Amino acid sequence: MARAQKSEPTPEVVVAEETPIKKGHATPTRKEQEAARRRPLVPKDRRLAAQQNRAAQASEREKARIGMAKGDERYLPIRDKGPQKRFVRDYVDARFSAGEVLMPVLVLVILTWFLPQQFLDYVFLGFWAVFAFVVIDCVVLGFQLTKKLAAKYGKDKVEKVRWYAAMRSIQMRFLRLPKPQVKRGQYPTL
Repeated sequence: MARAQKSEPTPEVVVAEETPIKKGHATPTRKEQEAARRRPLVPKDRRLAAQQNRAAQASEREKARIGMAKGDERYLPIRDKGPQKRFVRDYVDARFSAGEVLMPVLVLVILTWFLPQQFLDYVFLGFWAVFAFVVIDCVVLGFQLTKKLAAKYGKDKVEKVRWYAAMRSIQMRFLRLPKPQVKRGQYPTL
């Protein structure tokens, strides 16, 4: 009887097999590829295609509107983009501006047209006083912002933002776009 010899286990060597992977079909000709990519210029159901197009555009507009309201840089118009404009928006939103009362005062002026003439003179005088105060507030705001931007970004890097700040300060806070990102009194840091 032959005795079985004990053999030591041999380490297994894994050899990568170099077998080419076949596609299983022939390469399509250029004519076949072009035919597969071809789509009709006009869809079969034009009404359905128009509805789908309108729905896609509406969803894109809604996405852009929400992004702009939140202050997302990707959706902002060019006039609102950049770190300096963000600083201006935050600074204007943090303070109370006299321009915020301009619209309600104008509504009151319109409602006073039904009062006697002797009261109208005082109403118009009051309106022009408020208007002058708003203009002075906007000019002071422009100087303050120019000074703060020069301190933060350097004097040679300051953009012209006075008009941008004045137009934002005249709007009522809840109507501003992009929506205010800071609370009143929460001024941006230098």
